[in-house]
Amino acid sequence: MHKILVIEDDQAMAVALQDGFTYKGYSVQVATDGSTGSRLASEGDFDLIILDVMLPKLSGLDLCKQLRESGNNVPVILLTARGQEIDKVTGLGLGADDYVTKPFSFMELAARVESILRRASMTNGKVALVRVGDLILDFRKCEATKSGKPLGLSHRELELLKYFLSHRGEVLSRDQLLDAVWGYNNFPLSRTVDAHIAKLRQKIEDDPGNPRYIVTAHRAGYKFIG
Repeated sequence: MHKILVIEDDQAMAVALQDGFTYKGYSVQVATDGSTGSRLASEGDFDLIILDVMLPKLSGLDLCKQLRESGNNVPVILLTARGQEIDKVTGLGLGADDYVTKPFSFMELAARVESILRRASMTNGKVALVRVGDLILDFRKCEATKSGKPLGLSHRELELLKYFLSHRGEVLSRDQLLDAVWGYNNFPLSRTVDAHIAKLRQKIEDDPGNPRYIVTAHRAGYKFIG
């Protein structure tokens, strides 16, 4: 049974999400502020976190950043208010895996959750240890190191690397990456791939401005060399 942590200060919405996901067969725990959510996320072995951006005590963006900096790679779906595009972009840059804009249908959110968990299960279900230069990528353990030092890659960043490695040397368009890694077409923010690639380069490249591994194919997309 998958375990989901819902961090949402709107009590009615929190209860609705808990009831809905419990009905679908998930184990659900709820926190109504960022501080409590941070504690539960660090103590519990969750498969996914649904995280509201606007929270008391600790914002959702700060909590997401805190999780990634501590090496916690649990998939995160942000809940944002309509018009909070800057929060969406910032959240994805901080390592969130997806976002849903309020108001939303439960079925839409459930579909996003199922897609992320399915892909995480596929990744974790295979033993895959890859060495590229000074990088060691263990997709089974969801761990990555560079020159022996942990990189703290997010779930989404690991999925991007896994897809790049399975298509080494091929030019991959942004649409291909969105469809393969995010799991659905026409993702509403065209900058999503670029933001994640920039973040990934900061972690795996010696010189992010002159990348060795993930190179840009002008007007076409990206390709992985190595």
